[in-house]
Amino acid sequence: MKIINANKLLSFLLITLLLSIIIVSCKSQLGLNSKTASSKIMVYSTVKGESKTFNKTADLSFRPDPQPSELVPTIIINPKQTFQTFIGIGGAITDASAEVYAKLPLAKQKELIDAYYSSSKGIGYTITRTNMNSCDFSSASYVYVDENDKLLNSFSVAHDEEFKIPMIQQALATSEGKMKLYFSPWSPPAWMKDNNNVLQGGKLKPEFMQSWANYYVKFINEYEKRNLPIWGLTVQNEPLAKQRWESCVYTAEEERDFIKNFLGPILWKSGMKDKKLIAWDHNRDLVYQRASVILNDPEAAKYVWGIGFHWYETWTKSEPLFQNVKNTKDAFPDKELIFTEGCQERFNLDSIQNWSLGERYGNAMINDFNNGTAAWTDWNILLDEKGGPNHVANYCFAPIHANLKTKELIYTNAYYYIGHFSKFIKPGAKRIVASPTRSQLQTTAFLNPDGEIVVVVMNNTKGKIDFQMWMDGKITDTAISAHAMNTYVIK
Repeated sequence: MKIINANKLLSFLLITLLLSIIIVSCKSQLGLNSKTASSKIMVYSTVKGESKTFNKTADLSFRPDPQPSELVPTIIINPKQTFQTFIGIGGAITDASAEVYAKLPLAKQKELIDAYYSSSKGIGYTITRTNMNSCDFSSASYVYVDENDKLLNSFSVAHDEEFKIPMIQQALATSEGKMKLYFSPWSPPAWMKDNNNVLQGGKLKPEFMQSWANYYVKFINEYEKRNLPIWGLTVQNEPLAKQRWESCVYTAEEERDFIKNFLGPILWKSGMKDKKLIAWDHNRDLVYQRASVILNDPEAAKYVWGIGFHWYETWTKSEPLFQNVKNTKDAFPDKELIFTEGCQERFNLDSIQNWSLGERYGNAMINDFNNGTAAWTDWNILLDEKGGPNHVANYCFAPIHANLKTKELIYTNAYYYIGHFSKFIKPGAKRIVASPTRSQLQTTAFLNPDGEIVVVVMNNTKGKIDFQMWMDGKITDTAISAHAMNTYVIK
């Protein structure tokens, strides 16, 4: 009798086990066993005409659906297909930004720094660019050495200690040490150049190439003495531009040879092999040509971490030349791409809330990331109500302006559009597939290190778009308002 009961018990356990296996298998076939089946999707929106920004508008969830419809606009997400590793997003602390910042009340200074560099109170910037020697966004031209001091014995960054260094230190502290700082020169001292002028282009004289390379090392050492670790540097801001402000011209071959024979070797010799050396630092139009000349030379390429680019001169609504970014990444997959500067030029206070300002950023960032860019740096983080100060009247827009008469901060929609990326995508994230079935849905997506998926969607049309997001056999219904940016955070 006891044997029969034991056999019945064993049969019951086997049947229970088989049923469990069948149930699990069915769930798997329906997509219900995936973490994303019960995933919480939080939606944050910024919409033209609405006062709320990063407004949490919905909590969504997926349902099983193995085949999205061709009739419904859909974004296909695939977190298993990964691309470049995300480094971060940020902006530039120039002399202009720092001088305006210093004129604000302490409470407004804290608001400004929190707005950019705090991950909880602001949009979590993790990159800062600054200028070595003066640039157009300085109140006057300056250098760090005395006339004809080839040995750089007089080198001093005392000029920067008044405004720029304190602001950068505050940004670093607010970012909890996450901020990566890099710098760019606009011009060597006038006496090092063939036009004897820091303005109007000109070229570096051959006899001063080593002194100029040593200058970068001096700058790095002086900033690091002040507890400002330098993450990287560019060779030259806009090396093909003869500007009415600080500028210096290099052909691709000249930049290659300066890197190969002077700048690269002195950085490595000085124990700075870890500094990220960035070439080009100019527009998308010639980014591939410059990269190919420099990176096809193994002796130059070994010193170069990546290629930087801007958006000026190449921007039209029909052809922003994003393909050139992709061509460069495809040709040199072991090198990184970084957007090093962009802003809306020709400042006009009446246009400070023009919605196209943010949409220009949204379009550029989505396409640059989708074409292989790992980091993205805006230009000045702060300017005054005139779009300056700027010592050559090259006034521009910034995401935040300060009205120095009223001591108030003016947030443009560009700040919020940038924040839809920087607030949610974390350093170390991997870009993943976000493939829309309609061109009106501009989108990119990233897989954060903690497993969150972030999908950024922009609609720059005049109408609301109802659409779906599909991932791994599951789908959800959503919508994006006219002239809006949505960020979807899939937990």
